[in-house]
Formats: sequence, structure tokens, C-alpha cells
Amino acid sequence: MRLQFFLSEIGVGLRRNLTMTFAVIISVALSLALAGAALLANKQVDSMKGYWYDKVQVTVYLCNKSDAGTTPSCAKGAVTDDQKATILKDIKALPVVEKVYYESSQNAYKNYEKQFKNSPLATSITPDQMPENYRVKLKDPTKFAVVASAFEGRPGVQSVEDQRATLQNLFALLNGMTRAAYVALAFMLTVAMLLIINTVRVSAFSRRRETGIMRLVGASSFYIQMPFIMEAAFAGLVGAGVACVMLLGGRYFMIDAGLKLQDKIPLVSFLGWDSVIKVLPLVLLIGVAMPAVAAFIALRRYLKV
Repeated sequence: MRLQFFLSEIGVGLRRNLTMTFAVIISVALSLALAGAALLANKQVDSMKGYWYDKVQVTVYLCNKSDAGTTPSCAKGAVTDDQKATILKDIKALPVVEKVYYESSQNAYKNYEKQFKNSPLATSITPDQMPENYRVKLKDPTKFAVVASAFEGRPGVQSVEDQRATLQNLFALLNGMTRAAYVALAFMLTVAMLLIINTVRVSAFSRRRETGIMRLVGASSFYIQMPFIMEAAFAGLVGAGVACVMLLGGRYFMIDAGLKLQDKIPLVSFLGWDSVIKVLPLVLLIGVAMPAVAAFIALRRYLKV
């Protein structure tokens, strides 16, 4: 009997405030879709960090003829064969080094041409201007300073560069975008909470006679408030369901079809369906709990039914 009463009261409330209920559903759907997207974006950045930082290499560039006099370490021009052999031996002797790859000037030029084949820059450099280098793969990419301190300024060494610097700028941008998404999420959730509170207040006011009678016949506060709380939770659940559909549709459109980012950006390993599906229960839980809490606050602090 009580369940039937609650269900009938929920139906009455939804019908009387259909427009505001629809607004609640849309606001909850948008805010939770943004919440899910922000969580997935954060996971994507973490996944990319783990993937790329593991492949980070330190590059020891050697002096060539055009570097003569530009730096103290290249004062005599191109690196000598003895210097190259000593540098390679000392690199391999470092305990943080996993593997060393040698790249000649000609190979460096070929890679440069391949990278900038559609750019005017490709014709502005000649092979003899490209420095020979040793690409060093570290056991721990965070130990770049060990290599840098050992070889920067050394005779025959032009410079020592760490790819982490470039990646950190990229990840700083991505992290900034993720933080901006969280700020927008907080704003949207606040708007949704205020809208839910207002909707519950209007619904309770429109049924003030019924609730007054229930109070006179001895109904408890919980019994009076529960239909309003369940009404808000139901609207939130529908909104959360819409948000889940938006997240699944967004993943399909952006990665698998439509934009096909996986094909256009093969160097990025995008999150799979399993990561998206793991977020959905949290979205549904928040979709039910947030409106229920908002309704409880509205009834206790504002309406005092």
C-alpha cells in the first residue's frame, strides 16, 4: 500500500511540474555527461603519460663542422672519432642506461626530411648540418639529470636534450583543459542542484494541502518527504541514463566512427570501451544521490513540511 502511494505521488508530482522536471533531467544529463567526460579525459592523460614517458629518450647531440666556435665544447669543430668512442663508452657505463642507439648525420637528415616533407624547412638544411647523436633509452626516464650532468659541456658534445620537456608542455596543456572541465562541471552541478531544490519546493507548495492533512493525521516527516525525494531521484536517474547514452555515443562517434580519431592520431592509444563502461555506474549513482540529497535539503531547510 505504501509503495503504491509513493508511486502515485511521484506520478502526480511529475505531471504537475512536467516542464521543470524536464529541465532537471536535461541539466542533470549535461552535468553528469561533463563529469564522465572529465573523468575519462583525466584517465586518458594518465594513460598517455604512462605510455610516452616509458618511451622517452635522452639525445646526446655531437658537434659538427658548422658548430665550430659556437660553444666551448665545439670550439674545434666536428667531434673526433676518439671523442665519439669515449662518449659512447661512458654512456654505456652509466647504470641508468638501458640501451644506446647511434644516428649518423645522413640518417638524421633522412628522418628530418620525412618529418618535414611538406614543409619549406625540408630544403633549408643539408645533411652535413645535421648533428650525429646518441639516443639513450633510460631504465628510469626520470633520471635524465644523470646523463645531462655527465655530458653537457663535454668536448665534442653540442647539447643534451630530454624529450620529457616537450611532452611535459603537451601534458600541461591537457591537464589544464581537464581542470577547466572540472570547473565547468562544478558550475553545472551547482546549477542542477539549485534547479532541483527549486523544483521540489514548487512541487511541495502545490501539494501543501495534502501534506498538511497527512501531518494532522499523524504521518511522520519521513513519510511525507519520501515521495518528493523519490520524485527527484527518478528525474535524476533518467538524466543519468541520458548522460550514459551521451558518453557511449561520444566515444563511438569520436573514436570508432565519425571523427575516427584512432585512425587520424595513431600515436595516441585512446581509452577503450571498458574504461567508459566503468564510469557509467558512478554516473548513475551520482544521478540518483544528488537529486535525492537536494530534495532532502529543500524539504528540511526551506519548506519544513
